[in-house]
Amino acid sequence: MSAHLSKFKNSTALITGASSGIGKAYAQKLASLGIHLILTARSEQKLNDLADELRKKYNVNVEVIVLDLAQPNSAQSLFDEVQTRKLSVEILINNAGFGKWTKFLDQSASTYQEMITLNISSVTSLCYLFLPHMLANKKGIMINISSTGAFQPLPYIAVYGASKSYVLQFTEALAGEYASSGVKFLAVCPGNTETNFTQVANADTSGMKSSTVDDVVSATVTALDKNKPTLVVGCSNYLTSQLPRILSRKKMINLVEGMLRTRVIDPS
Repeated sequence: MSAHLSKFKNSTALITGASSGIGKAYAQKLASLGIHLILTARSEQKLNDLADELRKKYNVNVEVIVLDLAQPNSAQSLFDEVQTRKLSVEILINNAGFGKWTKFLDQSASTYQEMITLNISSVTSLCYLFLPHMLANKKGIMINISSTGAFQPLPYIAVYGASKSYVLQFTEALAGEYASSGVKFLAVCPGNTETNFTQVANADTSGMKSSTVDDVVSATVTALDKNKPTLVVGCSNYLTSQLPRILSRKKMINLVEGMLRTRVIDPS
């Protein structure tokens, strides 16, 4: 059991993008620790099925809020609904996000706008809205899912990579700003993970080493206990994340471009 998370038994966690993948794995872990849940995503049936499963298995309260955080003002709508239900959030996990592996002009401007809204704007707004309650109680956890792609520019994944760089630096900055507040901030940076992300991204990740969602959750628990502000999941991913400190910016861009060029699936 996590020494830190054990302090949050009978508290409530809000998890975005909770219907599958990493978000679902976080929900299962926290429920097993006796932490009540608010689950949100677009997939109502998947959320309800997961909620039923967790209620029966772990005897925790699970609220479902169906919402698309890629839409404008959706973060405020989510916060308002939580307030309407008279719930308090002690753990926030900003997991929802998506990317596209593509030449920049092969995606629509509206797709990029939704990506920026989901990956950046909603993350920022939810932290802003839920942080005051945690500060008042001098207790809380905010986990924002970034990516190993946050450490360098990503040709063919330009907007997604830039959005995750924002999440990384934003979370680390809050960790520094509120270091003595009692609220922990953690930027989690997974690499290739066994979820449906690559299908949505239209990416060819065949032959690439991958982690499981349980690897991500287990590493998160350890990072919280060690009071880390940043977690890169997996030793090889950590080593790769250090390359920008060694190579020049130009060499790094050229290296990544060569690695990713053949990974983009032609949309036609």
